[in-house]
Amino acid sequence: MRTVKLVTELSGVSVRTLQYYDEIGLFKPSKVTESGYRMYDDDALEVLQQILFFKELDFQLKDIILIMENPNYDKNKAFKNQKKLIQVKRDRLNDLLNLLDKLVKGEKCMSFKEFDMSEYYNALEVFQENHTDDEIIEHWGSVDEFNKMTEDFKSKESEIAQMAIKQYGSIEKYTGAMKKNLNNFSDTMEQLNTLKDNADGYVRKSSEMMTELTSDLSKNPSSKGVQQIVAKLINAVNGTNEFVKNVDFGDNYWGLMSELYLSNPAYIEVTDKQYGDGASKFIGEALKYYCENMSNAGKV
Repeated sequence: MRTVKLVTELSGVSVRTLQYYDEIGLFKPSKVTESGYRMYDDDALEVLQQILFFKELDFQLKDIILIMENPNYDKNKAFKNQKKLIQVKRDRLNDLLNLLDKLVKGEKCMSFKEFDMSEYYNALEVFQENHTDDEIIEHWGSVDEFNKMTEDFKSKESEIAQMAIKQYGSIEKYTGAMKKNLNNFSDTMEQLNTLKDNADGYVRKSSEMMTELTSDLSKNPSSKGVQQIVAKLINAVNGTNEFVKNVDFGDNYWGLMSELYLSNPAYIEVTDKQYGDGASKFIGEALKYYCENMSNAGKV
């Protein structure tokens, strides 16, 4: 048996952290003496080791608890998955360090393979492993459809990576957001279903604000009046839509939307048809100005 102090020295985990893990039910001592001292045996230290591997991979504590309390939790399988994920993380960091070495030396190196999507694909695999087939089938129709979605992502890796960097700033932030979204998946789907149930009211409210925004296309998109309407539109979406609140769309979500209105043919055609010729360009420029000049713009 080891005392808290010895476990701290061995693992590098602070006494306060061990106490907190005990409080939330993540990692409990093997026994507590009559004097109130926590004691840990070798089995407990193995559990702590597993927890630290999950933390190294940026799993949240609440998710580690759910995973390790799952009756189907397989320690050896978890070790294999953790090893694979840490190897990917190591290789990615090595690639980034090599790229930085070249850049420090003044070499021109327009390489983006270092910003790969491997960690995101692994997050999808972990999601599938920690959810039953029934849950997968409920939201994707079949396990095959979920696998097909993953393969489609892999086949479009370059386009998705470019979108991720534009919308989230980096592949790392994109992966972090997607992990969060996957962890909140069940709650998000419930909220999405609620949104569908109230779709008529939501669409009507959005349409009214878009109509107000495009009521006079001769105005300057950066004018105070137009920007006030843009702020109202963005705040309405960000503030009242529980689905949007629960999903991390990235810091540049509204900036990306402005690009779609300015350059995406499908957006331009549909928007101009509904709100008048030039409406898509007007909306895009108004959103772009808001994102570039107004505080807290572009955050969902």
